[in-house]
Amino acid sequence: MSAQTIDLAPAVAPAWRRPGPLAAGAVVLTLAVLPWTGGQFVLHLAILACINIVIVNGLSLIDRCGQLSFGHSAPAALGAYGSVLLAQGAGLGVLSSTAVALLAVGVVAALLGWVILRLKGVYFVLVTFAFAELVRLILLDAVSVTGGASGIAGIAPLQLGGFAFDTRERFYGLALVLAAVSVAGMVWLFARPLGHAMNAVAANPALAESTGLDVLRLQLVAYAGGSMLAALGGMLTARYIGFISPESFNTASSVAFITMLVIGGRKSLYGPVVGAVVLTPLPELFRGAVQTQHMFYGAALILILRFLPGGIASLAQLLRERRASR
Repeated sequence: MSAQTIDLAPAVAPAWRRPGPLAAGAVVLTLAVLPWTGGQFVLHLAILACINIVIVNGLSLIDRCGQLSFGHSAPAALGAYGSVLLAQGAGLGVLSSTAVALLAVGVVAALLGWVILRLKGVYFVLVTFAFAELVRLILLDAVSVTGGASGIAGIAPLQLGGFAFDTRERFYGLALVLAAVSVAGMVWLFARPLGHAMNAVAANPALAESTGLDVLRLQLVAYAGGSMLAALGGMLTARYIGFISPESFNTASSVAFITMLVIGGRKSLYGPVVGAVVLTPLPELFRGAVQTQHMFYGAALILILRFLPGGIASLAQLLRERRASR
């Protein structure tokens, strides 16, 4: 009789079946479904949060390759105006106008990046800020095309295949899918060699270049890709609000995007999600206290940065480390 060996080692469950990921997935799914049952105001905030997730993911892509743009409102504005003007003036469909606008923004970002990505630190920040202001001023001055300060009103709701996203419930479904796709795309990218190369460039550009990585090319890919995500968010904003103006994409917008990234967590792939979900509702919740809303907003940011310098997304890791040290 042949002896049988019995493996007494406990079976290791796949990652997706472990209690931690399952609980996190259940929480995320609950938060995603909740706005449909929370009324129109909650739906409105959820849509804005999803749009911000798409835009801030673009900023995160640029940041994770070693540069932080202070003019992320510029590609968002170009995407919004480009898609609307192509649809209204050239008679293109929604998908065609969006695709052309995103491609044009990618080309502009690549050409601009070829010049400014050679700058480092505060110089890059200042140039991106100047570019955003230049775009805003051009939109203000081109009255015959963009409507100037009056902007463009009466933008038609988004339609795909004869299905109109003309209610908040429908638009939230679309925004939620696009936000999830942008997050999944970031997770997929940074699990691949290209993402690892971008992380290496951000950590030490000189060392990365000495190992054979083309630093400028990697930063160009990140800058163009991040700008196209911002342009997609700008298109969604235009179609949801139904109105755009140069002031819809001013300096305050760029500051808000950076704040969401930093508060959520620059080093985490889920930082843009956390930052957008937490910070998007704050201005609306404090809107009733007109005189003190900026004080509340600033105090909340200071407290988070003081006690969670790695962003809110680092809270789970800090709790795990504290539990392991006991």
